[in-house]
Amino acid sequence: MSEPDIILIAGPTASGKSALALELAQRRDGVIVNADSMQVYCDLRIITARPSVEEERRVPHRLYGHVDAAENFSVGRWCEEVAAVLVETRRTARPAILVGGTGLYFNALTRGLAAVPPIPANIREEVRARLQRDGVTALHAELKWHDPAAAARLMPGDRARITRALEVVLATGRSLLDWHDENKPAGVDSARAAKIFLAPDRDELMRRIDARFDAMMAAGALEEVRALAARNLAPNLPAMKAHGVPWLIRHLNGEITGEQAVEEAKRDTRHYTKRQATWFRNQLPDFTWVEPAGALAEIEGQLRALAR
Repeated sequence: MSEPDIILIAGPTASGKSALALELAQRRDGVIVNADSMQVYCDLRIITARPSVEEERRVPHRLYGHVDAAENFSVGRWCEEVAAVLVETRRTARPAILVGGTGLYFNALTRGLAAVPPIPANIREEVRARLQRDGVTALHAELKWHDPAAAARLMPGDRARITRALEVVLATGRSLLDWHDENKPAGVDSARAAKIFLAPDRDELMRRIDARFDAMMAAGALEEVRALAARNLAPNLPAMKAHGVPWLIRHLNGEITGEQAVEEAKRDTRHYTKRQATWFRNQLPDFTWVEPAGALAEIEGQLRALAR
């Protein structure tokens, strides 16, 4: 008996990934699995464009809205939870449709994950505070002193990777490169999965982003963010940095107008989609880029080819 299908749907925010996943799940009796790092948080259904309650009733959805905003959810934990979901889909012979815009999730799923132990909160907070205070150049210089091999592989302005490498060497006494040699295995054989990256026309994507944020506001995004802000959580938690959340909190604090908050949130989202596209093109080149109108046919074609 052949393995059930694995379908990976990536793409920028507002590109139509969730609608495509829903159509596929209905056609193939599949299970939709979240691969978006913000849609895991239970506090943020509207502002992260999670599937609606009605959509979740139509087909099974996994790993959506199951994490409290006070938690710092990691890619490692996501990998563990996805592994359990894939056991379920294999047992029930149902296709697994993984959908989202978080490149690190897809990278870990198809290539494996370095088995780095959890970084103590005090080290993470101290390094990130110094990043804000002293800048990335200072952190790169410190990394060069502690871990010259890792520093040599990183661009001096790569804030995320420099911060991560410095946290790891300070917490473990070992280079991140050493940990990479002890990778946890991939959870999915990339060669046996259908893989697409939704790539709408750029102008159309910008229009979708703006329209979707307006729809979020009309649906109650501000009240959702007000409830989150009332919890007084640490501002560096991932949920507190979801697109739109910091700007709407500034509006709620009286620092900027509602119109300014909305426009800045849209602008940040537009910039983020450019980074998403660049990251996927460079890091996961085996994903097929396709316009939304041709996405379903592309996936069906890939699945037929894999079944041969």
